[in-house]
Amino acid sequence: MKTIDSINFSQKKALIRVDFNVPLNEEFEVTDNTRIKAAIPTLKKILKDGGSIVLMSHLGRPKDGPADKYSLKHIIKEASNLLGTEIKFADDCISEKSFQQSSALKPGEVLLLENLRFHKEEEKGNEVFAQKLSKHGNIYVNDAFGTAHRAHASTAVMAQFFEPQNKCFGYVMAGEISSIDKVLNKSEKPFTAIIGGAKVSDKIMIIEQLMNKADNIIIGGGMAFTFVKAMGGKIGKSLCEDDRLETAKQLLDKAKAKGIAMHIPVDAVIADDFSNDANTKEVDITQIPEGWMGLDIGSNSIKQFGEVIKKSKTILWNGPMGVFEMSNFEKGTKQVAYDIAEATKGAAYSLIGGGDSVAAINKYNLADQVSYVSTGGGALLEYIEQGTLPGIKAIEN
Repeated sequence: MKTIDSINFSQKKALIRVDFNVPLNEEFEVTDNTRIKAAIPTLKKILKDGGSIVLMSHLGRPKDGPADKYSLKHIIKEASNLLGTEIKFADDCISEKSFQQSSALKPGEVLLLENLRFHKEEEKGNEVFAQKLSKHGNIYVNDAFGTAHRAHASTAVMAQFFEPQNKCFGYVMAGEISSIDKVLNKSEKPFTAIIGGAKVSDKIMIIEQLMNKADNIIIGGGMAFTFVKAMGGKIGKSLCEDDRLETAKQLLDKAKAKGIAMHIPVDAVIADDFSNDANTKEVDITQIPEGWMGLDIGSNSIKQFGEVIKKSKTILWNGPMGVFEMSNFEKGTKQVAYDIAEATKGAAYSLIGGGDSVAAINKYNLADQVSYVSTGGGALLEYIEQGTLPGIKAIEN
């Protein structure tokens, strides 16, 4: 894997695809700077070498060209503070003025281009657009794992306009690739995958792939009720994909045939309304009364899952166990997070991936107590499913 460590950037201009797609509040202030923070070591290495930097990213999903609320100018203050260097701004990514600004950069200077997605050509993977963008630098660095699964101009097409020796991965990409490789290809046994979230349909491929690697697969969140119903349980008005019941059955049969332990919750915290103020009780997950819905795993499930997690040497967590945003239904997710941290303390390797799992780990202040927190939700899942990503192939080919 070719990373920025193999290049001396002295007097060079690095064109870096970063993932600065961060949440903003109504005052356009950054409310979660995790992704910006993650890119800082890459930028500092290049500046320390004596190089200059042109940054490119997207922000949000602008539909019809430029829109102030999606302008990357809003993140300059936060990014400059984190980097400790003033970042200049170009109000378009391929205008004549932006090329003048990038060509005038001196060593140690940084320029951020305006939102790539203000041009429809970015998402279409347009070659002409990619080639234009490529003229902003003489070394291409992809450090945007969160968008590496998109075959967009700046992530998968632009690399062809740079010689092999002039393209590489930044530290974020390198860290993501090696952490997934460690989990999927170099995992110590037992390997436990914890899969949660709302829908089975979103996770079928990942569960099938993990059956080739994992010893245990723990199922939680809304998707668990599709499995419970498939096994003949009564789930009340809990979330369920009726068109996936056969799929759930097949997954259970496949796991059994392969000797993989599929851990389905045995009890649930149920509510008579989707609200933190609803009436709640804990019941056998196969006996949820009509008019009630499961919103978290119950105490017996928490205990059983915890025992599996604590015996594991490799752990992958993607998706919460319940509606953890509501305090009455966060216990399952919270305890899984703490159990993973405890297992990590006991020398397990833990990879946390997917927006909600990352949000949970951050909510309970455990990010520094797990091995790796992935910055790319969809990208991580697709990497596990496909074995590579367009943004990775573009650098490696």
